[in-house]
Amino acid sequence: MGLAQTRPSQVVNKLVTMAAPKELMDSQGKPIFGYFDGPVTDLALERFAYFNEMDKPASSLNKHFHFKQFQFVSLVTPRYIIGVAIADIRYIGSAFCYLYDISKNQITETSWLKPLGMGYRMEPSPMSGCAKISSAKGTIEFNLREGVWHLAITTQSIEAKLELESPPLSLPISLCTPTGYSGWTYTQKHNGLKPKGTLTINAEPQPLNKALAGYDFSAGYMRRETSWRWASINAHTQDGTIGLNLAAGVNETGACENVFWINGERHLLGPVRFEFSRENGNPVSKPVASWRIYSDNGQIDLTFQPRNCRSEKLNLWLLKSNFRQYVGHYSGQIIDNLGNKHTLHKVLGLTEDHFALW
Repeated sequence: MGLAQTRPSQVVNKLVTMAAPKELMDSQGKPIFGYFDGPVTDLALERFAYFNEMDKPASSLNKHFHFKQFQFVSLVTPRYIIGVAIADIRYIGSAFCYLYDISKNQITETSWLKPLGMGYRMEPSPMSGCAKISSAKGTIEFNLREGVWHLAITTQSIEAKLELESPPLSLPISLCTPTGYSGWTYTQKHNGLKPKGTLTINAEPQPLNKALAGYDFSAGYMRRETSWRWASINAHTQDGTIGLNLAAGVNETGACENVFWINGERHLLGPVRFEFSRENGNPVSKPVASWRIYSDNGQIDLTFQPRNCRSEKLNLWLLKSNFRQYVGHYSGQIIDNLGNKHTLHKVLGLTEDHFALW
C-alpha cells in the first residue's frame, strides 16, 4: 500500500541530463560520461581507447577479457516473482531463473554455467541484439528490438513469451560513469513496466493484468574486484504504479543509478546507504534482521524485511562470486523530486548483496 502527501512548492533534487548519444565512445575513443535521456544505441567497444595502469595501450586480449556485461529481468505477479539473468564475464557465462511462490514463501530455480562462450551469447547493445543461454535444463533469451525488451523462458516450471512495455514518455535511467583507473560502466534500468504476452507456470496460464516488470542492462570495464548492494520495487500502490532502483558500489564516480518512477515519471535520486548484516543467512530457516536503506538528504528512508533468499557461492580460484538476492517487504517513505511523500507499508520487492572477483 502507498499514500502520497503533496508539497508542490518543494523541489528536492535536480540532476542535469543530456540527450543519449548514438555511440558511447567519442571521436578519440573516450566514453561519454553522464546521465542520458534514453538508451545509447551502440557502446562502440571497438573504438574504446583502453590503457593499462602504466598508460600503455592494453593488449587485445586484455581489452576482450576485461569487458563484462549482465542483463536481468524481474517479473512480479500477484502470485509469483520471477528473476532471470544472463551474465558474460568472458571466461564463463552464467545464468539463473528462479520462481518465487509468494503464498508458499518458496523458491525453485534453474541455473546455467558455461565456459568460454560455449552455449551462450550476448550482444553489447542496449537498443538491439540477443542474449541467450540454453541447455537440457531449458532456455532463457532476451531480445532487444529498438529498445523494447522481449523475454522468452522455457524451464521445467515456466513457459513465457513476454514484451515489456513502458508507460508513454517514461524514461529509463541511463548513465555512464568512470570505473577504477581506466574503465567505465554503462547502466540502463527501467522499472514499473507492463508485461504483455503469455506466461504459464506449472502448466497453469497466468493473468498479466496486474503484473509488472523491470530490467537491468549493465556493461563495461568494471573493477576486477567489485561489489554492490541493490534494491528494487515494482508495485501497484494507492499512488499508482511505482518503480524503484537503488544501488551502492558500482556507478558512484560522480553519479549514481538511483531512481524512482511514479506512473512512469522518472525522478533521479542522490546516493543512498545500505545497513544490514551479512551474518543473517536464509530467512526461511531462521529470523533475519531487517535492512535499512536511506539517503542523507531524507528522500529515502526505508526498511526491508527479508522473507526468502536466492543465494550462490562460486570459488573458482581466479573467479569468485558471493551472491544473495532477497525477496521481502518494504516499509517507509520516498520523497520524489516535486516534494511528494510516498508512504510504503509491506510492499513486496527485492534486495541484493553481491561480491565478484572477475
